[in-house]
Amino acid sequence: MPAPDDAPNTALPTVSVVLPACGRMDLLDRSLDALMRQSVDPRSVEVIVVDDEPNHNTLHLVAGWRTRTLERGPRLAYVANTGPRGPGAARNRGWRAARADVIAFTSDDAVPSPDWLAQGLAAFDDGAAVVCGRIETPVPARPTDRQRSAHAHELADFTSANCFVHKPVLERLDGFDERFSVQRGSDADLHFRLLEQNIRIVRAPQALAVHPVRPAPWGASLLQIRHAVFDALLYKKHPTLYRERIEARPCWDHYAIVAALLLALPCWALGVRWLALAATLVWLALTVRLCLRRLKGTAHSASHVAEMAITSVLLPPLSVFWRLAGAVRYRVRFA
Repeated sequence: MPAPDDAPNTALPTVSVVLPACGRMDLLDRSLDALMRQSVDPRSVEVIVVDDEPNHNTLHLVAGWRTRTLERGPRLAYVANTGPRGPGAARNRGWRAARADVIAFTSDDAVPSPDWLAQGLAAFDDGAAVVCGRIETPVPARPTDRQRSAHAHELADFTSANCFVHKPVLERLDGFDERFSVQRGSDADLHFRLLEQNIRIVRAPQALAVHPVRPAPWGASLLQIRHAVFDALLYKKHPTLYRERIEARPCWDHYAIVAALLLALPCWALGVRWLALAATLVWLALTVRLCLRRLKGTAHSASHVAEMAITSVLLPPLSVFWRLAGAVRYRVRFA
């Protein structure tokens, strides 16, 4: 529940902003600064910071903002999420602690525009239960592969980094599925359940949140690919919508690369040189094709080309492993 030193406020807010945090102080500070500058009456807003990695630094940062905005800012609350952790779980803790009928979701690495709340609230009309705002992810003309992937976030049909939901809808659906420990799966699952329940979703392109692309470590794609395990759960829950909106067919090219590699290695070991050479050439051709596809339209610096070449060798085996691990874990035929 909100920290006991919250300023007393008996009037119910119009909107509750749920802001998950996970120890990134600079990003959280930037996001809170944007929320304190909203054009709506601050007395109609409460901001709930859900600390997904509870620590004193986050608590003190929120307390500092509360002190500075006590008289003229929104009501600001801190909620420690002691578990289970993950974006879906953190957002559930937030909206369940909220007092308003409308819940606005954003993230600590997003920067809502000054009119974000005003535009989002204005988009509700008779029968509308959910409003999706617009995400903007500025990237260079020749982005890296990581930047291009992040830029695709702008085209998402639904994202919890910028959406508004009536609280009764969340209660009806029991919020986010906390089995998804990554935002991609958690968001897609809630969106699919909204569609399956025929809950009306409207768009508010003027409700803008900028989502700057953060620097990523070398080989970040190798870390991200493990999230494919949750694709199996998403497919199990929503097979039709998954194929329509996420992935029309399995990643057969990854399976072909892995199959060629698994054929080549024992053939070399057993001395079946002609078959080993053929399988190796197939593996090499498919891997080069994957690398060129990932490099198309991206930055061609030496470091980025080297990263794409090396990770293109490693991605298919890792992708197949995590997809099959998800199929086993969630007991679903998923490739």
